[in-house]
Amino acid sequence: MSGANAVEPKARSSEVHALLDEAPAVDLHADTPLLTRWGYRLAVRHRPPFGWRSPLGHLDLPRMEEGGLWAQFFGLVTIPWITRELARRCHGRIDAFAREIAANRGRIRPCVSAEDVRMAQRQGVRAALLGIEGAHALEGRIENLRAFAARGVRYLGLLHFSRSEVGFPAFGFGRDDARGLTSFGREVVEACGELGVIVDLAHSNRRGFFEAIDCARDPVIVSHTGVAVVNPHWRNIDDEQIRAVARKGGVIGIIFAAGFLGGDTIEAVVRHVRHVIDVGGEDVPALGSDFDGLVVPPRGLPDVTGLPGLVEALLRSGLPSETVLKIAGRNALRVLEAVPPRAAKKTAVDAAHPFALG
Repeated sequence: MSGANAVEPKARSSEVHALLDEAPAVDLHADTPLLTRWGYRLAVRHRPPFGWRSPLGHLDLPRMEEGGLWAQFFGLVTIPWITRELARRCHGRIDAFAREIAANRGRIRPCVSAEDVRMAQRQGVRAALLGIEGAHALEGRIENLRAFAARGVRYLGLLHFSRSEVGFPAFGFGRDDARGLTSFGREVVEACGELGVIVDLAHSNRRGFFEAIDCARDPVIVSHTGVAVVNPHWRNIDDEQIRAVARKGGVIGIIFAAGFLGGDTIEAVVRHVRHVIDVGGEDVPALGSDFDGLVVPPRGLPDVTGLPGLVEALLRSGLPSETVLKIAGRNALRVLEAVPPRAAKKTAVDAAHPFALG
């Protein structure tokens, strides 16, 4: 008996990594492109700059490989009250990140579809996908959405921390809970359907959240959030919102931020995941870390290398392996398949320049 117990941790570790490979594991949101603009290199194994529970420095290629993460949606952030020419600046973010991806050809590649992700994994390569955080980057022009879609941007977060031509945030500059999407906001959601851009409702206020779901042609996502019943917080969504996303066939990425989770351990993530399952079903929860987004992760999940520990915690909570496979990546890939890119004939994998379609 003692001999069996001695090998149990190793056996469980092997099972966890096999599960992450089988899914394959997908994270819906990280802000790492912000860091690469300041010299942060994906190929270098970094140490978080402020200690092991740092708000930055959570993700790079060596740690993605160690942690078993196969696909990462990278967020593109612009700051409307500091800069103008937001669309141009967002294209600049894509250019800079594309150069970083190209410098690591053979380890990570640009992807736009679920099949791209699976093909990359079969070849032992990590997948990079793009999402814009905040439709203020469109500068009130659908033409800018078309241009981003043509470059392989796969989701559009309607709001971030400020009001815009699209609507109003859950929190931040210009917050107005009584107002939802603008007429341009509804036009943007409809255009996302035409272009095959997934609508992301993270940071949207509650009224706009439901209005966007009503307008949307396809499943929607909430790329990184907690749930309000587990921890009442302006950043978290309630049960009615969970059910609305579930009815639309969408997914909800659970954030790895201790402040939003309302708990300082990896079990806090599990509580939020399990509540989404209880309310919306096992096809709804996904991973939405918000790594490198100025969030302090819980103990046991200090960076992407903690992903196997989260899978262990989910299994330990009594969830079956098939459900954990869905959480780890299959739910996210299902939505990616349901909303194929409709803006270009080629995929980013086939393009001569990463994230440059046409």
